[in-house]
Amino acid sequence: MRITHLTASTFYGGPERQMLGLAEALPPHVESRFLSFPEGGRSAEFVGVLRDHGYPARTLTHDTPHFRAAVREVAAEVRESAADVLLCHGYKSNILGRLAARRVGIPAVAVSRGWTWEGPKMRAYTRLDKWHLRLMDHVVSVSEGQAAKVRACGVPERRTTTIRNSARLAALTEPDAADCAKLHGQFPPSAGVTRVVVAAGRLSPEKGFGVLIGAAARVCATDPGVGFVLFGEGDERAALEALVAARGLAGRFQLPGFTADLDRYLPWADVVVLSSFTEGLPNVLLEASAAGVPVVGTDVGGVPEVIADGETGYVVPPGDAVALAARTTQLLGDADLRRAMGDAGRQRMRTQFTFAAQADAYLRLVERLVGPRSLAHAG
Repeated sequence: MRITHLTASTFYGGPERQMLGLAEALPPHVESRFLSFPEGGRSAEFVGVLRDHGYPARTLTHDTPHFRAAVREVAAEVRESAADVLLCHGYKSNILGRLAARRVGIPAVAVSRGWTWEGPKMRAYTRLDKWHLRLMDHVVSVSEGQAAKVRACGVPERRTTTIRNSARLAALTEPDAADCAKLHGQFPPSAGVTRVVVAAGRLSPEKGFGVLIGAAARVCATDPGVGFVLFGEGDERAALEALVAARGLAGRFQLPGFTADLDRYLPWADVVVLSSFTEGLPNVLLEASAAGVPVVGTDVGGVPEVIADGETGYVVPPGDAVALAARTTQLLGDADLRRAMGDAGRQRMRTQFTFAAQADAYLRLVERLVGPRSLAHAG
């Protein structure tokens, strides 16, 4: 069986880690290949990682607005590799990949992870993607919450499957004490920070980081030893920095930018929080739980599927800074509770969010979609 992934990768982030994890978990007779649109040269990072892991990966020559040339190129690549199915990641890959797969005569499957509100252009792309999902041969949603949104777009239930994101357990089991020092080093010594709350994500409106800053102000007002670190980059940076200053959180709430080393810092967080208004299945919560860290997240998308409320962390209403602050304060004030919830979260990841289960689900789906023709490529 041969699977080709089509993406528009701009860095080695959460979705990319999920693609690589899936490829590594599939059985030996399944060949995984990767194509990425150039994205102004930013695809090189993910393509390089894939090649370092031994997978055929290529940056395409053509990109938008050269739609016809891009479709022809993708079709030629898929035909040459004799792919059985094209897994499409993101709106551009969905639209152009479906057209290319149709030329070759193989199924095009969209992997729906959620949508962003970052600027008018992205909102327009989101609307286009929601409409276009109805034309895909099949749609994989990363959570039941995302699947409900996909069905609301008009995709028939028979053409949808939920296959959850997975936690990278092996990458989070041997933390380095030097990374603890680096995490605490985000704060000036004068801040007196002894416990750290971590958040991460694109700095865009749907992530609710303004709410997080409001919650942080409440937490820090009652606990002088707490600091917040928000890893990520995006168009909201200036507004968030201004809000941090306005709430008197200078030195206590840090925005160091995007980091490729998030999994090195997560095990040293005391609590990980997610303040989003919308989500698919957030990798940061999966990886925090895999690292044995308790989590607080909003009741959106697949978050309630990750957090066992009251056992591995807490689920709070979106937009509610008071509730977010209260649950975060509760965890920060009880080391035994943090330890118990962290242990329960790690166990939950081991039993319910594995790449082995994800690979098995994809294998069953592809076999169902392509039928006996896949057997011709089995080793």
